[in-house]
Amino acid sequence: MTDILNAFILLSNFVLIPAIAYGSQLALGALGITLIYGILRFSNFAHGDTMAFGTMFVILFTWWFQSMGINLGPLPTALLALPFGIACCIGFVLITDRTVYKFYRKQKAAPVIYVIASVGVMFVMNGLVRFVIGPNDQRFADGERFIIKAREFKQMTGLSEGMSIKVSQGLTLVTAVLVVIALFWFLNKTRTGKSMRAYSDNEDLALLSGIDPDKVVRVTWILAAVLATIAGTLYGLDKSFKPFTYFQLLLPMFAAAIVGGLGSPVGAIAGGFVIAFSEIMITYPYKKFIAYIGPDGWTPNGLMQLLATDYKFAVSFIILLVVLLFKPTGLFAGKSV
Repeated sequence: MTDILNAFILLSNFVLIPAIAYGSQLALGALGITLIYGILRFSNFAHGDTMAFGTMFVILFTWWFQSMGINLGPLPTALLALPFGIACCIGFVLITDRTVYKFYRKQKAAPVIYVIASVGVMFVMNGLVRFVIGPNDQRFADGERFIIKAREFKQMTGLSEGMSIKVSQGLTLVTAVLVVIALFWFLNKTRTGKSMRAYSDNEDLALLSGIDPDKVVRVTWILAAVLATIAGTLYGLDKSFKPFTYFQLLLPMFAAAIVGGLGSPVGAIAGGFVIAFSEIMITYPYKKFIAYIGPDGWTPNGLMQLLATDYKFAVSFIILLVVLLFKPTGLFAGKSV
């Protein structure tokens, strides 16, 4: 029985808890992608770099607050800087929409034109982030690192394996739950949210009903910027901030959105956790876990790892291909914003 408990704690520490945190971050990122696709009707390839752009300003304000001795004690100072980063990100995406995407909306351009334009915006944002903050890892987390440490858990339980939960992981889960609740309340209960859903379902009928399309577009970009900055900040606190990493996150976020069903907020959340658990479970070495649950005295020779961690993004790509081949509408087909 003790070996089974140790195996469960081991799996929780290295698979379940990290996957829940990572899945929450992917879900928030995928929500931004699916909102833009569902309402503005194009795939925004600049979303990963939008996350990096908003997070960059969070980091800059965090460093400024830290230099003045302003902090939140055990919590990261980045929480104080988050509203300022969100405001800067909102300002930039609204300027981008006015200078780039608005022209194509007036021309009623095909969706592929928007995609190409978003790739151009992606490179511009990536270049700005690298120019301002540099291409290297930037760490900005402060305060307490752990809610519970592995050594403390061992002392409390008497087990051989310890469980550690980082403050960033707990903060990610709580923030993601609150943001998702707020988003669904906004979309379902407010007049603006209902207008956005109507615009998503039938643009022509929505316009005949007196819905202001410019307002719908603005609010969509604002929500996407808020989600991107929060997701990017949580990811940076949990891991570290590096501009190229956020570019790489575009694949798992799109995979999450497509697995769940593009245009479905519920699907984006479900897809985020599917991708996160798949990546972590396939790249985790199960040698020690099998030693606990296997016959006494038997330990595998190899790591019992299906894929090296360097190939974790390949998992997202494979899942994306499988879904596109066999169920292109995703898990929540027919659902919409």
